[in-house]
Amino acid sequence: MGVDYYNILKVNRNATEDDLKKSYRRLAMKWHPDKNPTSKKEAEAKFKQISEAYEVLSDPQKRAVYDQYGEEGLKDMPPPGSSGNGGFPNGFNPRNAEDIFAEFFGSSPFGFGSAGAGRSMRFQSDGGGTFGGFGGSDNIFRSYSDGTGANVPKKPPPVESKLPCSLEELYNGSTRKMKISRTVLDANGQLSQESEILTIDVKPGWKKGTKITFPDKGNEQLNQLPADLVFVIDEKPHDVFTREGNDLIMNYRVSLAEALGGTTVISLTTLGGRSLTIPVTDIVSPGYELVVAREGMPIAKEPGNRGDLRIKFEVKFPTKLTPEQRAGLRRALCG
Repeated sequence: MGVDYYNILKVNRNATEDDLKKSYRRLAMKWHPDKNPTSKKEAEAKFKQISEAYEVLSDPQKRAVYDQYGEEGLKDMPPPGSSGNGGFPNGFNPRNAEDIFAEFFGSSPFGFGSAGAGRSMRFQSDGGGTFGGFGGSDNIFRSYSDGTGANVPKKPPPVESKLPCSLEELYNGSTRKMKISRTVLDANGQLSQESEILTIDVKPGWKKGTKITFPDKGNEQLNQLPADLVFVIDEKPHDVFTREGNDLIMNYRVSLAEALGGTTVISLTTLGGRSLTIPVTDIVSPGYELVVAREGMPIAKEPGNRGDLRIKFEVKFPTKLTPEQRAGLRRALCG
């Protein structure tokens, strides 16, 4: 079929007129060359493709020919073996991309003038190359190209929202579905409410403060670019573990007898669900810390590697002893 206009416009083959307008609005604003000053050539190519796709799919006659014969049919070249001619006598000549853009957004949502009734001189369909009119002396976007930045619509600061995650989710990874509601511009330029489900793949080892950005998912407003929506990872408190970097910290309390006897056995369940038994044979002094290697959090930038589990001991001293116990301790400790 050649060019897939449905894929370019990000719609399915049953898309309605409203679906086409909504998708064109979103993609045209995203890929307009003046919104992409650092990648103008790529943006210009995508912008022209989006406009051409909308022109074909929004016209019932062109769409019917395209659905039956593909891009070749539009160029008066039906596929070999087909009967008749379903194309256009003089071939399909796409409209000026900026003209279509102006029909949706007025003379220019980016604050520039226009050449006549909404017509721009940026793109020409005169056969003189992909973008024949770009860079000519009549370029109405010269104020932007010259680096003045005059009247360019502002993009609001990102809208941040916390995403609380349990340590288990940050240890194993998880998929979160977030429903958002936002204000959008409909096909007629009116503001309306829209709901959308965003998918966030939480990677093992992500830390508090990790940011996941969804570009242009903030509220839309006239003459203003939509803000980015940013989710910021937050850690929920855990009953057993706390996190320090890539290490897990666990506090464990032992009696004085256990601390001196050195026969303590710690049994615990890891964040991954494994049962772990840790014998403690050393004498446990106040402030003693036992490090269990590679039983901490996954390290996001080092797949397969983990931090450590650090067990911090607290020795519980008796509040009172009998004379006999005191004497026994003196004999044991002092010889």
